[in-house]
Amino acid sequence: MITGRRAAAAAGVLVLLALPFYADGFWLQSGLFAMAAVLGAIGLGLLTGTAGQLSLGHSFFLAVGAYGYVWFSGGASGSGPSKLTGLGLPPLLALVLAIALAGAAGAAFSPIAGRLRGMYLGVATLALVFLGQHVMLNSRSVTGGFNGRPVEPMALFGFSFSDASPRGLAVLGVPFGGLERLWYLGLALVALGLFTARNLQQGRPGRALAALRDSGTAAAVMGVPVARYRCAAFTVSCLYAGAGGALTALAFKRVVPDHFGLALSIDFLAMIVIGGLGSVGGAAAAAVLVSLLPQVLTVYADRLPLIAPAGSDAFGATPGEAARYLYGAAVVLILTLAPDGLAGLARRYRPRRAPAAAAAAPAPVPVPVPVTVSRTATRPSPGKEPTP
Repeated sequence: MITGRRAAAAAGVLVLLALPFYADGFWLQSGLFAMAAVLGAIGLGLLTGTAGQLSLGHSFFLAVGAYGYVWFSGGASGSGPSKLTGLGLPPLLALVLAIALAGAAGAAFSPIAGRLRGMYLGVATLALVFLGQHVMLNSRSVTGGFNGRPVEPMALFGFSFSDASPRGLAVLGVPFGGLERLWYLGLALVALGLFTARNLQQGRPGRALAALRDSGTAAAVMGVPVARYRCAAFTVSCLYAGAGGALTALAFKRVVPDHFGLALSIDFLAMIVIGGLGSVGGAAAAAVLVSLLPQVLTVYADRLPLIAPAGSDAFGATPGEAARYLYGAAVVLILTLAPDGLAGLARRYRPRRAPAAAAAAPAPVPVPVPVTVSRTATRPSPGKEPTP
């Protein structure tokens, strides 16, 4: 029997699979940005929500994944100060290596993550953001400097994900360009990320990380290697960030340092708080909300009050500023009224059905209980008359 929840999930999957047939390039690219945000939010949710480790440097590891893919897949070009270097590897191998590079960067930092906790770890990871900005702006042969670097399109076994592909592709009469092809790669990465994260949370590692979040001392008493699990959680979070950064690069088609600043790390913290700390599905839903809100406000800026279209001199906040105000207010409301986030609200208002067996069972028939009256005479106390 298919429950309502499974039917809704199946309908959502069908809608996502059919979107490239109806949506234009702007919304497909926005959806790909949302998928990249989902991957990054899942990773940070595992680290902060499940393991209880605060990180303010998540954008640094997204940058490692993005620039790692660009450098592994791109070849040498240009000359002089603007010369770019690269290995020119196949794009699929470059994608795998970029994710692995982000995980290796996280593993290199994980000894610090294994010894620090809370705000101390947050400040330590914050330093990575400023270090990353310095490296991205000055390592011009790798990153392209301030202007960034173009991204080599994805290709799988000779099948290119580029608009300039010599082999045109049309499905049911709809031309499939680079964004349409990349859409399904993004869906596959998100599905793999969700599946892996849920299995991690529901298995033994997830229970150990939850024990660490509640009390590191109690977890150590129960036999959990605290430092090892904290290091592992940080490394897995960075792997997810690397996948999100590589997908961002593929969707944007150009990587620039300004995108991977402190504001992006704050955005990811807002995602996991709005979605609900420790919830994989909540983090994914909030990532879609936070990443798509600026795009929606940009499209409808001329119809909304107090919002000025981008590039105009009209009074009001820009769509990007308005989006930050809105989900900043959402964070305050969530922390005040629903600390469990969107996931907690979904659990709270989910309709509960009585079990079918209990509902179909007939009501029990009351059975009269016989009452027996004792006829044993009581012996009167000495000095008192018997009561008639």
